[in-house]
Amino acid sequence: QINKMFGTVVVGVGIAGLARIRDLMNPMPSSPSEHLKLLGFVSRRSFGNINEAKQISLEDALRSREIHAAFISTENRTHEETIRMFLEAGKHVLVEYPMALSAKAAHELWEMAEKKDKVLHVEHIELLTEEYKQLKKEVAGKDLVKGTLHFTGHVLDENKTGFPAFSGIARLTWLIDLFGDLTVTSATREMQKEKNYSRMTVHFQTTNKKPLTWIEERGPGMRREKKINFCFTSGCLENFPQAPRSAVGLFMQDQNLFAKKLLGQVSKEELAAEKWRILRCLDLAEVIQQHCEQPEKISP
Repeated sequence: QINKMFGTVVVGVGIAGLARIRDLMNPMPSSPSEHLKLLGFVSRRSFGNINEAKQISLEDALRSREIHAAFISTENRTHEETIRMFLEAGKHVLVEYPMALSAKAAHELWEMAEKKDKVLHVEHIELLTEEYKQLKKEVAGKDLVKGTLHFTGHVLDENKTGFPAFSGIARLTWLIDLFGDLTVTSATREMQKEKNYSRMTVHFQTTNKKPLTWIEERGPGMRREKKINFCFTSGCLENFPQAPRSAVGLFMQDQNLFAKKLLGQVSKEELAAEKWRILRCLDLAEVIQQHCEQPEKISP
């Protein structure tokens, strides 16, 4: 294991894919990432080379015996199919969140990875930010009375990114990681097609029956921003705690975590907790989508 090298391929070269290529080519010294070796990248567009990384076909990536792992950075809509292909080809997979746009697909893919004894790792850089780590410390041990997480951002093409409960699953992940398991009590969505505006409002209850609200709002010119208002028995938290900038980039932290899993350096308990959290969030995303897409109940 100590000298084991894992040949990797990056699939999709958008912003995340390019960051992946950069980090694979410049691993942190003495980190688990030194066990990953970039052997090429796959893209529908033709690039030739990016730095020293060479472009290869999807078929070659799937067939190659040298490639042990794939980093999937394609648009959300294609994650499921791409994960399936690489798992079927016997490769480990790292995929950007959300891993799939339906809960059923996510559970199937996870089972498949377990059957084939492959690592399926879903990137969650939102849990690795210093801002979030500080927030988690601040919230630890406090009793929630009620809370709201309100996200605003630019317009997304939902044909590519999926329903907002899936494309915005980073917010849901925060809530579950901070406050434990949640149940959806109601969810609605307001759309103004002509203005390209959308607002999803989800109401949850914690296991202690405390209310939490998640608002995902997108429209032209909206700044990418998160606002919080968490009230505890000891008082309310309305601003993020001050956080230093991390010395290690988020994608690099995530890459190190993936490499640790490949090297068998992550405990069974941690892996089980992570699996529960990822699949639970996708289950909830689906429940939210079903609530929002129900025809309006017309009162008599």
